[in-house]
Amino acid sequence: MAQIPFRDHHLLCLMQVYEQKNLPLDLCISHYFREHKALGSKDRGVIADTIYAMTRWQALLDHLSEQPASWEKRLEIFRRINLDDQKNNLSLPLHIRVSFPQSLFELFVKSYGEAQACELCSVSNQTAPTTVRANALKTNRDALLAQWSSLYEISPCQHAQHGITFQKKVHFLNLPEFQQGLFEIQDEGSQLIGDLMQVEPGQQVLDYCAGSAGKTLAFAPRMKGSGQIFVHDIRPHTLLEARRRLRRAGVQNAQVVQPDDPKLKKLKKRMDWVLVDAPCSGTGTLRRNPDMKWNFTEETLARLVGQQRAIFEKALSFVKPGGHIAYATCSVLPEENEQQVEHFIKTYGLILKGKPFRSLPLPGGMDGFFGAVLGSNQGVPP
Repeated sequence: MAQIPFRDHHLLCLMQVYEQKNLPLDLCISHYFREHKALGSKDRGVIADTIYAMTRWQALLDHLSEQPASWEKRLEIFRRINLDDQKNNLSLPLHIRVSFPQSLFELFVKSYGEAQACELCSVSNQTAPTTVRANALKTNRDALLAQWSSLYEISPCQHAQHGITFQKKVHFLNLPEFQQGLFEIQDEGSQLIGDLMQVEPGQQVLDYCAGSAGKTLAFAPRMKGSGQIFVHDIRPHTLLEARRRLRRAGVQNAQVVQPDDPKLKKLKKRMDWVLVDAPCSGTGTLRRNPDMKWNFTEETLARLVGQQRAIFEKALSFVKPGGHIAYATCSVLPEENEQQVEHFIKTYGLILKGKPFRSLPLPGGMDGFFGAVLGSNQGVPP
């Protein structure tokens, strides 16, 4: 029996571990690499890139391989065929050609029409660009561009004023500029969601579903160290990372509020701004998390819609009269976006402040995001 090449051996072992454990793909890959330090950086890069590509195209690979499907069979088909040639294979169902679950593809068609749905799937099957945001508390984009232009292939983002896109992968965590807090890794669309938070110095602000505080880091410089930002999430482990990131970035007017902190109740009706970066289907970021599309079900979507409404109602109780609440997702589905905003307006008597932000994944560009700012009418408490 022929010996399996070194990289293929680890690739197949890793995918076997992935199928056995209930972990997101990126976390599973990270854990495996930590446990197998003999893998060099080039080995890890090739293995990870191949796994992500195979996961993106899993439906097509399964359709073309002998059943029952296995990662060995998928790898053989992946290496043997040209995936691009299958896009015009009319003998295959359309959702198989674009390698998407049928239920999710049909939702895309319902929302965007067949042609745009196919384009959305095609872009979602590409590799996402790497974008960073210059930390305006410590530097500016022009300074970083001048410092990096001779070292990397980079370009300023078209829409996010602090954003820089890298054309090739870079190990950012080892850069002194990262350790000094001069920049954070953040998609351009995510940066633009942060821009919806038109916070001002001296205000009281709550990031209600903060995670590791990515959006907080984006809007914090607007406050110039004045006022107070409260960073809250129901997941204590994400708040540990948030605390580290805030410290590295030099954000001194933010405090972490744990889910069981009695302080939380005292913040009710006191916030000038509240951000609800709601848990969602993640359909705008499938380039980065291709495994998520294979876990999608319409039942999951219905559960998320209910969860988003419950979270928004809780977050709204923190907004003071005349204050603002921003609702955001990394979804491209109207059920989680425009339809939710309509529900919030109708249910709570809110009004839309300005035009909602919506982006779709772009080749070499930003991911898919949605954001809208709502407020009460003429200072009446929501």
